[in-house]
Amino acid sequence: MSTITSPPSPSALTSLISASGSSDPISALTTQILHNLKHQHLWTSLQIHQLPSTTDQDASIPLISGIPPNRLYTHPDEQLWMLENNLRDDDIGPERFFVLPTTRGQKFTLRKLAGVFDSLPEVEEDERPLLTQVTDDQKTKDKAEKLSAYYERRKQMSKTQEWGGKRLLLAMVDRGVGGDGTVVYYVIQEGTVKPRQN
Repeated sequence: MSTITSPPSPSALTSLISASGSSDPISALTTQILHNLKHQHLWTSLQIHQLPSTTDQDASIPLISGIPPNRLYTHPDEQLWMLENNLRDDDIGPERFFVLPTTRGQKFTLRKLAGVFDSLPEVEEDERPLLTQVTDDQKTKDKAEKLSAYYERRKQMSKTQEWGGKRLLLAMVDRGVGGDGTVVYYVIQEGTVKPRQN
């Protein structure tokens, strides 16, 4: 007596990639990372951008942007300024961050990476988080003043890149033989961060 087993139903990710209708591996990779950010890391306001290629031979480069549930990176000098002004990471809140989808073993030249940084759009002022509660409480007013000073200082520092240049997440998926599709994220920053002495 033989039993006929039906194949397992496709995963939510497989269904999403199939529904996108694109047979392009880069589009499938971008969809996979977007799905990971949304469902495993709880990012919101996710968007896909197409950056122009850095050379004539390359296709356009997909980039994902979204708002993570908490801040991802604070430059050491920025952190020092925040400590001196009694601000915590929770006070600032998360901002839109850009994610570059890649696979393990994908070749990236410095020229291509520099082209990605050159093409990164600036974060709009109205997308930056602000203190949402408006009350007569003096503590809240003090916090609002500190946040206003922080954003003004940050604006100045972005011109000189003293708090670091542009940054993004490099999302890397292991798709090789035996790769399980795990996504690993690395913070990549334009320029260098001066070494710190402990």
